Amino acid sequence: MPYTDNPYYAKALRFIEETDLAALPAGKHVIDGDHLWVNIVDSAMKTPQQARYEVHDRYIDIQVPLSKAETFGVMPRMMCRQPVGEMDPVKDILFFDDPVNALIRVEAGKTVTFGPDTAHAPLIGEGTIHKAIFKVEVV
Repeated sequence: MPYTDNPYYAKALRFIEETDLAALPAGKHVIDGDHLWVNIVDSAMKTPQQARYEVHDRYIDIQVPLSKAETFGVMPRMMCRQPVGEMDPVKDILFFDDPVNALIRVEAGKTVTFGPDTAHAPLIGEGTIHKAIFKVEVV
């Protein structure tokens, strides 16, 4: 596991194991200050052509589809060639318009982790999805 030395990552995994994420109300739930929190969201899904890659510098994403499976575009960050603007340091996000080709499917209740070195295009599918997005500070 790539983040075993990160105490906030370990804490996030414990929280996932011990918590009924689907029972949490929508919104931000702080677990450990600015180091670790989870956003529970309901989002419209997109086609691969509509999805955009995103990357983060300060936080690792752990994403957990809750209501159904979710597909993600995945690409090494260093392969992204079409940035949309600059990194937003407040929101810790930079988008890319590179075509989404490589896809992974994550079943409901399973986790997927994206570190700063991996661009990911979430929310690929049909309809809407109820999901958890953990933000884990990079240490």
